[in-house]
Amino acid sequence: MYNVFSVPKEIIQGDNALEYLASLEGKKASIVTGGSSMRRFGFLDEATKELEKAGMEVQIIDGVEPDPSIETCINGGKKMAEFNPDWIIALGGGSAMDAAKIMWVFYEYPDYDFYELVKFNFPKLRTKAKLIGIPSTSGTASEITAFSVITDVENDIKYPLVSPDLIPDVAILDNRIPSKMPAKITAQTGMDVMTHAIEAFVSTNANDFTDPYAIRAVEIVFEYLQKAVENPDDLDVRAKMHTASTIAGMAFSNVSLGIVHSMAHKIGGIFHLTHGEANAIMLPYIIQYNKKSTDKYKELEERLGIENIEKAIWELNKKIGIAESIKAGKNTIIEEDAFVKVLDTMSKNAFEDACTLTNPRETSPEDIKKIYKCAYYGEKVDF
Repeated sequence: MYNVFSVPKEIIQGDNALEYLASLEGKKASIVTGGSSMRRFGFLDEATKELEKAGMEVQIIDGVEPDPSIETCINGGKKMAEFNPDWIIALGGGSAMDAAKIMWVFYEYPDYDFYELVKFNFPKLRTKAKLIGIPSTSGTASEITAFSVITDVENDIKYPLVSPDLIPDVAILDNRIPSKMPAKITAQTGMDVMTHAIEAFVSTNANDFTDPYAIRAVEIVFEYLQKAVENPDDLDVRAKMHTASTIAGMAFSNVSLGIVHSMAHKIGGIFHLTHGEANAIMLPYIIQYNKKSTDKYKELEERLGIENIEKAIWELNKKIGIAESIKAGKNTIIEEDAFVKVLDTMSKNAFEDACTLTNPRETSPEDIKKIYKCAYYGEKVDF
């Protein structure tokens, strides 16, 4: 058994990091983005101009939905095949970057079976293009990871897809871009960072290469997330959260995650509960569950100088506007009848999620069902 530590070849960080695009070599670039925010705030135009300075023709593929679908990825790949780019530029939130990664697969392999990707059977990429990730949120870290999360709309399932080939060639962290995030999105994506870092630290694959990144990311989130929510124009604070997101990604991309993400993927796929908020709500309950099988939470508490990490997370959630339970959530209302109706299926699917494999406590669909209920009703996990 051996470990592999992989990150992008280059990480470009700073207040005007988009300028790096002007230094690229190539003839064509496809920019993949989501809704209208990157256009509205001028970053799409800025990225286009920098690429044009490099002598490139630019294609825009926009309209990626919050939970990118298989169809979106296949269609994006077809558009790229018509244009034939040398570079794929993913600009936006995690959804845009996740979609760009799988569009890339279908650009280079138009007839590839998506469900082979679900089985982690990826073809060799970079036969036609290279990938750059430019995040607009400080959360998913998709600009630096081997992960992509794609939704099977017909079956209401989010699939985490993993391959070392999906790690972008370049990550560009321009601190100006996340400064446009609304407070609610800042809070939700910030707690996604927290979850990435903690799950990486307690992963069964955790090691001395990844632990320092995970610990530092947790420290930064505890110190700066509330400040970022309350003072959105403070670029120094934004830079800290942007850094935390990326270094948490450096950890979890190499050692994977746990059942917080497994469960968030499945409840998000059915009820469209925002991924970061799903993580934030369920994280303390799953810590209670996992504490019976690992001392690493205790180690983290000692390093942070706190007595109880799940209590500290609940307190931070409250300060930034995230509910203590799923039922109490105001941003996405999940009615009890609807929740109970899909609980068995959701629990089974979460158990089968790839992230479950590295959870520090061996689990089961039955245990996951109990945790979902505790997180829904706000009850202590004591089994």
